[in-house]
Formats: sequence, structure tokens, C-alpha cells
Amino acid sequence: MNQEQSADANYAGVWGQRIGFGNKPALLMIDFMKGYTQEGAPLFAPGVVSAVAQSVELLACARQANILVVHTNIRYHPGHFADGGIWIKKAPVMRDMVEGNPLADFCEPLQPNADEVVISKQYASSFFGTSLASLLRAQGIDTVVLAGCSTSGCIRATAVDAVQHGFRTIVVRECVGDRHSAPHEANLFDIDSKYGDVVSKQEAMNHFSQ
Repeated sequence: MNQEQSADANYAGVWGQRIGFGNKPALLMIDFMKGYTQEGAPLFAPGVVSAVAQSVELLACARQANILVVHTNIRYHPGHFADGGIWIKKAPVMRDMVEGNPLADFCEPLQPNADEVVISKQYASSFFGTSLASLLRAQGIDTVVLAGCSTSGCIRATAVDAVQHGFRTIVVRECVGDRHSAPHEANLFDIDSKYGDVVSKQEAMNHFSQ
């Protein structure tokens, strides 16, 4: 194998097939919490600030088209954090994600509507230990469109679990973000190659509007 090949050339013909949208999408707004957008906070991720701004239009489009919208956040039992298991030991920065901490609140422009489902989770994937898969199947959903943070964490984990649960997985490039461009781009490359399709916001909005 030629180690000097570009990643695109190396993957060509092996990975990178397109899966496309199915018949009925849902929009998953993953962990758009203030801890990722407040400068000076331990979780602050500049790429998420941009993703929040870009996602306002995406969310409005989904709502106008009557697309199912599901929001997720991270919540732990304060004090002992036992529901965080080993992950909270590996990533103690996540201890901010408790009820009452302003850093655990949803970002203002992307607040859930009263009729939209909010799923609280304790781990990276939106599917792990939650009712998300059952909820989506009960609504006849075959495609999940992902926006949120972080690209290398909860977006990637949710994308992997989504395809393993049998959903077509779409990640909106402008609407996901991370704390550094290197893991952000590397994980978008992996997701697009192996688990789903990374598309532009305009492409996702066009599909919602059809």
C-alpha cells in the first residue's frame, strides 16, 4: 500500500458510497448546550459557536416542513455522578452537565419548542441507554439528520449507532462543530466514508422542503 496516497485516493472504490435520504427524515439536534459556546467554559468549542448560528435556519426549515425534531442533552445525577459510569471518570469536565448549571442549558437560538421531544442521555451516543430508536421507529422514520456537537464525540457516536440501528444517517456539515478543526475534519471524513453521508445545509434544507 502506498502510504503517500491522499486519504481520498486511498479510500476510493473501497469506502465512500452514498446512502442518500430515505422516505421520512427526523432532525436530531444533539447537545446544543451553553457549555460548548460560552467562552472560558471548560467545554468551550469555537466550532460549536458557528454550528449554532448555522443551525438556526436548519431548525426553522424542519419545523416549517413538519419534520420531526428531537433534541438531546446530557444530564447527570448531581453529587455522586454514578450514572456517568467510567466516562465521567475519563472526562470529568462533563460534571457541568447537571440540572441547574447554566452551562447545561440549551443555547438560546435553538431552544426546543414545547411540542418537541427532549431526550436526556449520559453517554456520547444519543441512542445508548435511551428510547430514541423506539421513538423514531414508532414514527416511521428511516433517516436521521444530525446537527450538534461535538463532531468527534456525540455526533460520531450517534452516527455509528444510527446506522447500526438501521437508519440512513445524514450529517449536516455546517451544523456540527468541535473544539479543534483537526478532529472535526477527521471525523467528518470517517462518517462520510463509513457510516452515512455528510451533506451541505442547503442540501438538507432542500430535502426537508420537498
